[in-house]
Amino acid sequence: MPSERPLTAEHVSVVGRGGVLSRRDLRSVVERLGGTCAFAVTPHTTVVVTTGDPLPGEWPAHVRRVMTEDELCRLAGLPDLDTLRARYYASRDLQAMYPGLRDDHLRYLEKWGLIRSVAGRYSFADLHVVKAAAAELARGVPLHALMRAMLAERTGQLTFDFQPARVDSPRARVVSLPASRHSAAPAQPGDRAEAIQSANYALAAKYFLEGAELDDGDDRNLDVAAAAYRRALLFDPVLVPALVNLANIHYERDELVEADAIYEKAIRIDPECFEAYFNLGNIHHDLARYPDAVVAYREALAVNPAYPEAHFYLAVTLEKLGRSAEARAHWQQYRELDPDGEFVELAKEFTTD
Repeated sequence: MPSERPLTAEHVSVVGRGGVLSRRDLRSVVERLGGTCAFAVTPHTTVVVTTGDPLPGEWPAHVRRVMTEDELCRLAGLPDLDTLRARYYASRDLQAMYPGLRDDHLRYLEKWGLIRSVAGRYSFADLHVVKAAAAELARGVPLHALMRAMLAERTGQLTFDFQPARVDSPRARVVSLPASRHSAAPAQPGDRAEAIQSANYALAAKYFLEGAELDDGDDRNLDVAAAAYRRALLFDPVLVPALVNLANIHYERDELVEADAIYEKAIRIDPECFEAYFNLGNIHHDLARYPDAVVAYREALAVNPAYPEAHFYLAVTLEKLGRSAEARAHWQQYRELDPDGEFVELAKEFTTD
């Protein structure tokens, strides 16, 4: 009987462009099969998965196996790529089917977790939601009323993601350290002790800045960035910016338990850490722990009331809890703080009588 985790202990690198599954879906498939996933060939790579057009050239000797995206899907028991293509629709396909539907309508539906794109496309399972939304919009139903009604009826969406469905929430990241010491470690008496502490902080700051430079959104750099943050924390275990950014990398990889624990640690060290509160709110929201998300977003806004995204996500979360009266003030704050924001039209819908 074949192993249910045939990629156990394998280091899988996914390369190429134009594939059907998104990076997140590919990572989920690889990890479900027991492997670790990267999006560039490294010295540790043992398996390469090619996506899109075939790639020319030879692979390094440490690559023991090369497979296509289609072969990976079959290994995981998923439909073949032709079937996946047939089941997924680009936004232009949906707009051709429902002429009153706009790109921003699709973004709003996705933002609220009612539909989910895969590689920029929408599944057959999303069609009933899209069709119902288009019909109601054509009848002149206000978008905010439509969202509330659909959320109340929601029964869940099919997805190839093996993690809980989540909104694409932004992560607040720290990119620099102040000139003065940012660690919460207590000062130690004596010239020698202070000199050691100062030297440790200097090394921690060096590794933190190395990590921040690599932590640029490119999946290929995440392993090295995370290692730099961990080195910084060896020299200064309470360096809050390093904790926040390391937690963000766990979040990016859907390792929500690890991210949650590190954000909580950052908050214990620095009760005024806006980034940790905001990002923790995003985790609670992604896991549908809406009351906890409200608490975290409110804590974030108590530290930084001028951050528009925190008002936006607090408003969305309150709406999901049916607390529209409370949400209204935060829709309005989002509009005022970011009048050209991506979701300002949605905020207008929710603040129009």
